[in-house]
This record gives sequence, structure tokens and C-alpha cells, in this order.
Amino acid sequence: MDYSLAAVKLFAAQLKNARPSPSTQITAGGSAMTLGTLLFQRAWLQGVLVAVTEQGRLILDDGSSIIELLLPKDFQQQQWKTGYCSVW
Repeated sequence: MDYSLAAVKLFAAQLKNARPSPSTQITAGGSAMTLGTLLFQRAWLQGVLVAVTEQGRLILDDGSSIIELLLPKDFQQQQWKTGYCSVW
């Protein structure tokens, strides 16, 4: 993951259309996604966290859609609470 690259601001409905990138040209490695011609490794979402599952998955509603987020184990250890949040 190249943390020097900015996280793109997306709506959940847009993120659902993103696809894994066939390109491996990300300098610091890690997986990348594409949305049209946009190549990115991180996305920034804002919305209401409506549920947290026992498996550590977050259900986020940003008004455009509802999306299930699968977080890395590092972030699953945090105590997530329902309500307004920003996730990137």
C-alpha cells in the first residue's frame, strides 16, 4: 500500500463499480482498483455506519447506496460504533 498516494473520495454506489486492476504498476505494491480510468489503492467514504457484524464487517450507508466494508485485521480490533463516520 502506497500511503503517499491520496485516497479518492467516492460514493458507495461508485465504489461498487470499481474493479481489481489488471495492472501491477503501483510502486509500493499492494492491490489496486480501477473505476473507469481512475487507478487507486484507497477510497474515502463518508456516511452512517448502520451495523457492525460479529465478523468485523461494517455496513455503511452514504445516501447513494449501502455497502459492506471488509477491513484489514488491524482495523477490526477497533471498537466500531454505529452512527456518522468517515472511513478511508
